[in-house]
Formats: sequence, C-alpha cells, structure tokens
Amino acid sequence: MVEISFIEDRLHLEVKGLDRLWAFKTELDIPLRHIRDVRNDPDAACGWWHGIRLIGTQLPGVITAGQFYQHGQRVFWDVHDPANSIIIELHDDRYGELIVEVNDPLAAVERIKANLPK
Repeated sequence: MVEISFIEDRLHLEVKGLDRLWAFKTELDIPLRHIRDVRNDPDAACGWWHGIRLIGTQLPGVITAGQFYQHGQRVFWDVHDPANSIIIELHDDRYGELIVEVNDPLAAVERIKANLPK
C-alpha cells in the first residue's frame, strides 16, 4: 500500500510497511506534469499476469509489488487488493504506469486530479 502526498509540483508516493521490502522501493516522486490520467480500475489490476518481473515480488492472489515490463513499458506495482488500486498513467517518465493500492481509491483519484496542472 502507498500513501499519497504532494510536495511542490510532484506527486509523492510512500510505500508503506513490508511492501518496501517486496517492491524494492520506499518512495516515488513523480512530476505532476508527467501524469496523463489517473483512474480507479480494479478489473485492470486483477488476474495473475502482470508482465515480466524485473525486480519485485509476485504471488498471484496475494501481492504484486515492484517493477514489471508490460505492454512495452515499465510498470510499478504495489497491490494486495485490486479493489483498492488506482492506475496512474504517465508520459515522459521512467515508468509508463503506476498501479498502486491506496486506502480510499476514489478519494485518491480526486485528490490527484485536483492537483494536476490545468
């Protein structure tokens, strides 16, 4: 699970708990101008195939965390429960997408969209 905050013109994602170990990452800072879209789409986070694991952990039905190569792009995952996941689509960034679990996905989507540059 990640905790979302904003630092100046960046989205800050802090990986919480043991997920830091499973994802091999403690935090991500993404310029808000690199965010193309953000949405809550539990169906997209379901299933057992999440791409080729570059570094991280994948136990189908339990956790997907770390960096994966999927659909020609690098994707960061940190999901236990797909129902609580959000997808952040990026451009001009190291990652093509961030698929992460948050406490309240609908509120997280609204907070991120409200902070995007107009």
